[in-house]
Amino acid sequence: MQISRFDAQAGRLIDRFESSGAVVTPVARPATMQAVVMHIAPAGVVGYHQATYNQLFLVVAGQGWVRGESPERTPIAAGQAAFWSAGEWHESGSDTGMMAVVLEGPELIPLLPPQE
Repeated sequence: MQISRFDAQAGRLIDRFESSGAVVTPVARPATMQAVVMHIAPAGVVGYHQATYNQLFLVVAGQGWVRGESPERTPIAAGQAAFWSAGEWHESGSDTGMMAVVLEGPELIPLLPPQE
């Protein structure tokens, strides 16, 4: 058995796309997918950029906001997820702090039902 860390201190700072207060920790990388844990600090943002692959952003703690190509920010909290298709412009951030598990891959298909 191996015990591992995925807290913010185990990751690396996201310094691209005019991001601030955001840390990413790689978790696993099967042949066609990557899983990371993302920590967004209070007032942190992962700047506006295009998704390299299909991306599923699963909030596991805290709350914040996400947006796609529209400038409108959509609130998101623990237990909710956002999905962006490859090539889609997007951004995420938090006023109070948020942690998300992010799955990325060209063959990733979300199975979660839309929020009502």
